[in-house]
Amino acid sequence: MSKEVLGTYLNDHLAGSIMAVEMMERAIEEDRGTQLRAFLSGLVNEVKADQELVRGLLEQLGAKENPIKKAGAWLAEKAGRLKMGDTGEGALGRLEMLETLSLGIYGKLKLWLALERAAPRHSELAGLDYKKLQASAREQHDRIEAQRVEAALEAF
Repeated sequence: MSKEVLGTYLNDHLAGSIMAVEMMERAIEEDRGTQLRAFLSGLVNEVKADQELVRGLLEQLGAKENPIKKAGAWLAEKAGRLKMGDTGEGALGRLEMLETLSLGIYGKLKLWLALERAAPRHSELAGLDYKKLQASAREQHDRIEAQRVEAALEAF
């Protein structure tokens, strides 16, 4: 994996995390006083910490953050609001938001797995505890899954 390709890959994951943070922050604002709000408030901080890790890797590689991908992620989240609005705010919207987050967190797990494999070829990737990062992503996914199941029961 060339450094340029690696930078592109990291920017793709950074953009996805930007979309996830936007979704969670919107849900936190809309779900005042609910259990989901408390859950997402903790999770959004974890995702932001992972964003900083990815930003650090980009910097170590000498790659820049891609503003077009970041803007695209922001726009995709806004467009997703329109789609979720079609389903009606409430249980189905929460279910779809949680499913989207679940997929994103699973993608983050795949990011850490891929970088662990590439680390021997790129000194910039060394020094991270990939097993810990993978375990964290799995744990986040499991927590989201529990919320998703509750949202599905409420929606259906």
